[in-house]
Amino acid sequence: MKFCSHCGSPVTQRIPEGDNRLRFVCGHCHAIHYQNPRIVAGCLPVWDEQVLLCRRAIEPRRGYWTLPAGFMENGETLEQAAARETQEEACARVRHLTLYTLFDLPHINQVYMFFRAELVDLDFAVGEESLEVQLFHERDIPWSELAFPTIGRTLECYFNDRKQQVYPVRNEPLDALRAHYRKTV
Repeated sequence: MKFCSHCGSPVTQRIPEGDNRLRFVCGHCHAIHYQNPRIVAGCLPVWDEQVLLCRRAIEPRRGYWTLPAGFMENGETLEQAAARETQEEACARVRHLTLYTLFDLPHINQVYMFFRAELVDLDFAVGEESLEVQLFHERDIPWSELAFPTIGRTLECYFNDRKQQVYPVRNEPLDALRAHYRKTV
C-alpha cells in the first residue's frame, strides 16, 4: 500500500499508539489501514456415497480438483458464502450446511472453513471458474490431482468420519496440512 484510501496521501508503516503491529498509517489524515486475513468458505457437497469436486479453470492450480470454495464477501454469513461459492463454481444447490473443517493458514493470511452439505439434486454443471464438475466415490477421488492440502485433508477426514457417522468440527493445525502435502506430492 502506498497511498491512503481515505485522502490519497502517502502512507508509511509504523506501530500506532496502543497497537503492537506494523500498520499502514496516513501521515495526513492519520487513518490506520488494517490488513486482516481473508476467509475462504466452501462446501463438501455430498450425494449418497459421493462427493462433488470441481476441476479449477483458474490459477492458482488450474486443472486440479477442488471442493467449491472461495473468498467470503462483505455482507454475507459464512454459510451464505459457502453456498454461493458452490452455486458459482458447480451450479449446484446445497442444504443442511454444517461447519466441518477449519484451517488457519497464517503464512498466506487465510482461514479456510468448509461445511458438509447435501446436494439438493443432481442438477449441477460447470461454473465460470471450473473446467469440469463431477461426483466421486471415495475410491475414485483423484488424490494426486487435488489442488490444495486443505482439500485433501477435508476429504480424508470426511471419509474416515463417515465410517462412524460422527462428524466433529475439526480445527487442524498447520502441521497436519504440511504432513498431508508432503505425502501427496
